[in-house]
Amino acid sequence: MHDKASLDYTSRWAPVAPRFITLGNGGPEVRYLQFGQGPALVLMHTVRTQLDLFQRVIPRLANDFTIYAPDYPGFGWSEIVPNADYQEPTLRQHILNFIKTLALGDVTLAGESMGATLALTVASELGSRARQVVAFNTYDYFPGLERANLLASVIIKSVRAPVIGPVFAALENRAIVDGIVKGGVADPRSLPAEFIDELTRVGKRPGYARVARAVYKALPSFVAARSLYSSITIPVTLVYGDHDWSRPSDRDANLSLIPGARMMTIPHAGHFSSMERPDEFAKILIQSKFDREKATRLASVGNGS
Repeated sequence: MHDKASLDYTSRWAPVAPRFITLGNGGPEVRYLQFGQGPALVLMHTVRTQLDLFQRVIPRLANDFTIYAPDYPGFGWSEIVPNADYQEPTLRQHILNFIKTLALGDVTLAGESMGATLALTVASELGSRARQVVAFNTYDYFPGLERANLLASVIIKSVRAPVIGPVFAALENRAIVDGIVKGGVADPRSLPAEFIDELTRVGKRPGYARVARAVYKALPSFVAARSLYSSITIPVTLVYGDHDWSRPSDRDANLSLIPGARMMTIPHAGHFSSMERPDEFAKILIQSKFDREKATRLASVGNGS
């Protein structure tokens, strides 16, 4: 029986209750949402958030995909394992285990921020077992979250620092969460107050301050993960909000690394485009599904099938 808190907020917007699954052989237990019909879509959330980031997107996708949206281990209401590793390779393996445990095939991998980076690195290992990648606002450049605003820069530097880092991580409160997250949108009014309340409530879980600090310190591993992009063999769409933290040079560098990738921009959107521009976010995913299905049909005709 899971704590009511792990279901409470999500039950306000989701048409089904979250589920829980243990990854691998004795791995951590993660919370996830499964909803919709159609080919599998794995949605991976951003830095310091959880599956509820997609609360405005999931209902818009339910007629086109069977959506699987997990909280990463340690994030949201998934199990917090003391002294766990939150480097990119470990989180990548967790997502691979999630896909394997649920026996998913022909998967569209999509994510935002660190979720976008994970979508790309997971694709480098899944290969043809994945259908395509749609990566929104990849988080793979320095200094990352510190670009959000001055508050984020000061707080994240302090949390990452030796000695004083754990102290600053434990001081997180609603005002800090609100200030940092609002640095990721073009229009701060687009973020529901209840969502900030939920992130604050999660931040008070025993052990969560250590998770947050470990994640903020793991940014170099997400930058290093760009070395895997060139090995991706499935279609990739890179999507950026026009007010995203990334710079044009960051975006162009990724486009040049990924064979055959295309790039799109969402106007009037920041780093959390799924929350700020859910219609555009969903339309891009749905259109990518149709484009992929059309390409498959054309290839079949070309092969004489």
